[in-house]
Amino acid sequence: MKVERRCKILEKTVLADGAVSMTLEVGDMVRTSFKNPGQFVHVKCGEGLLLRRPISVCTCGEGDPSDLVRIVFEARGEGTAWLAARPAGHPVDVLGLLGNGFPMKKDGRYLLVGGGIGVPPMLGCAQFAGVKPTAILGFRSKEKVMLLDEFADVCEKVLPATDDGSFGYHGFVDALVRQELAENKEYDAVLACGPKPMLRNVAKAAEEFGVPCLVSMEERMGCGVGACLVCACDMADGSRKHVCKDGPVFDAKEVDWNA
Repeated sequence: MKVERRCKILEKTVLADGAVSMTLEVGDMVRTSFKNPGQFVHVKCGEGLLLRRPISVCTCGEGDPSDLVRIVFEARGEGTAWLAARPAGHPVDVLGLLGNGFPMKKDGRYLLVGGGIGVPPMLGCAQFAGVKPTAILGFRSKEKVMLLDEFADVCEKVLPATDDGSFGYHGFVDALVRQELAENKEYDAVLACGPKPMLRNVAKAAEEFGVPCLVSMEERMGCGVGACLVCACDMADGSRKHVCKDGPVFDAKEVDWNA
């Protein structure tokens, strides 16, 4: 059930290089709308902006008297800049939890892969997992690195990478995915969130080792509930699906990576 709430910002923290972490009091939103880790919320950002902004849920949990949802995002435009400027104690209008996340089994063994702002939702996956996962996390540079301590608390192993080599492995995350799967093929699935080129390369690496791969797709959204056509995603069978309603998580084999 989709729930719209006027939610108070309980806590706000500025992370690496301007990324913002917000914890929201969301009433019974988690109790009524949670399906799997990897869902998103649609946030109204300012009175003069028509379209809401979709933001992946970093972590969430049931609470008393209010459930809590944590989002981590970057101010990339007028809407998210408005949201980033809201102080703790202020309300925001939130629709959620939306979409279908990663269908994780509690006893499953997962290799989690996040890139850039696709890193935060993988923390929720790590916390949900019953068996400590391995996380491979990619960033542009050391200034962008975030949440490593929190991943270390819930993961068996955390492998960071940066495009420029300023922190961790020098290179892209798919190289680390191949390295990890070469050493350990006993993963139930690779779960990935990040920019499309990264997802395509991670999906290819997982396929080479015969490990299922699920990807969280990023697309611009209008309504967030499947009523418009803005977030259509091309599938390998020639069909088109909505990221907001059918996703954002898809089996990597479903996606037309050449579209």
